[in-house]
Amino acid sequence: MSIAPFPYSSVADRATAGSLLHVVGQDLRVPLVGGGEARYANLDYGATSPALATVAERVTRVLPYYGSVHRGSGLPARVSTALYEQSRASVARFVGARPDDLVVFTRNTTDALNLLASAIPADAGDVVFLDSEHHANLLPWRRRGHRAVAVAPTLDETLRRLRAALAAGPAALLAITGASNVTGELVPLERIVALAHAAGARVVVDAAQLAPHRRVDVAALGADYLALSGHKLYAPYGAGALVGRADWLDVAEPYLAGGGAVREVTWEGTDWHDGPARHEAGTPNLLGAVALAQACETLDTLAPGALEAHESSLRELLLARLERLDAVRVARIWSDSEGAIGTVAFVVDGYAPGHVGAYLSAEHGVGIRDGRFCAHQLLGVLGLDPAHPGALRASFGVGTSSDDVERLARAIERLVVEGPHRAYTAGPDGWAPVGDDRPLPELL
Repeated sequence: MSIAPFPYSSVADRATAGSLLHVVGQDLRVPLVGGGEARYANLDYGATSPALATVAERVTRVLPYYGSVHRGSGLPARVSTALYEQSRASVARFVGARPDDLVVFTRNTTDALNLLASAIPADAGDVVFLDSEHHANLLPWRRRGHRAVAVAPTLDETLRRLRAALAAGPAALLAITGASNVTGELVPLERIVALAHAAGARVVVDAAQLAPHRRVDVAALGADYLALSGHKLYAPYGAGALVGRADWLDVAEPYLAGGGAVREVTWEGTDWHDGPARHEAGTPNLLGAVALAQACETLDTLAPGALEAHESSLRELLLARLERLDAVRVARIWSDSEGAIGTVAFVVDGYAPGHVGAYLSAEHGVGIRDGRFCAHQLLGVLGLDPAHPGALRASFGVGTSSDDVERLARAIERLVVEGPHRAYTAGPDGWAPVGDDRPLPELL
């Protein structure tokens, strides 16, 4: 691929018609193979969402005051400290945290769940989880006593299996994803929290995919912990959060050992802080925390039900177009699931997912995800196409318009009827058109 300048804009002047909120990059122009360009149709929100324009603006306003958090007496340091703690309060409000819950800033959901895994008391019992979980909510628990529950073809049977696993002996924690990052299907969190608590286990909700698409209320759910990522919540500035009960976190070994986590250090020992500071050693990510808080505050301005209605209409539009194509199969975990966020996974018979993804990008300027989505075991259970492991995933959110979905649907229809108009090959970095002549932006 050659490197040369091409005209593009990274920040839209206004929200694209049909979208809910203004996100950075809504008018991004991308080159097409063979010449020409198109407005980029971003249907890969599930991997990393674009920044809300309000988030980018907030970070820009904060930058002149950027300074040390909890360190220093100058005005920037004092302002930065206040902003950091205000951001913690904004995140707590957004997820409906209880007054005594902690909000610990982390790098992302993976970091938050690893922090919680390190804080579970050694004698508290096993961790129970579905074997279909995203790797972030599967791998940290496998380091200690655990019970992996095989996902069943129906949600009801899956819940029965969870109940049986919880009753099999002392269980410390049930780890559950609120929305599948593969298919978007939602789980009945109220029922799951109730059955876990009945067995004496706490619950952590992996809300990486849930929080950007549905309102979450930790206190109302009764969930004990919740983890989320800023980069999936329209704040891709390197921050996430673990929200939940203080007792385990206040007595656990600090997640990181270093400055800021201590009250006093002597040759005889270390007196560690409790509260969030115990697990936030080092200079905090102020801009990430501010960005995450602003995203939470902006999403809170949406009318109740507006986001759900927006995503539901786009999902139904895409499903209606895909399901009429015999060569396309849409993935679903449970036959009795009742709802889903704005995510659709599918395969196209005869094509590797990477081949389709490259075709969509090169010939149509459409971006979706292809692969196994850090959910290898679930993709194996779904068994969509043994010849081509993985799937395609279209995911959308507040910046998605019906035009974006229509462009994807038309491109898949054209692929099924006509095939790609260019030759493609798979290399070390994935699939790409042969003789790819698309220029890259000057910033590279």
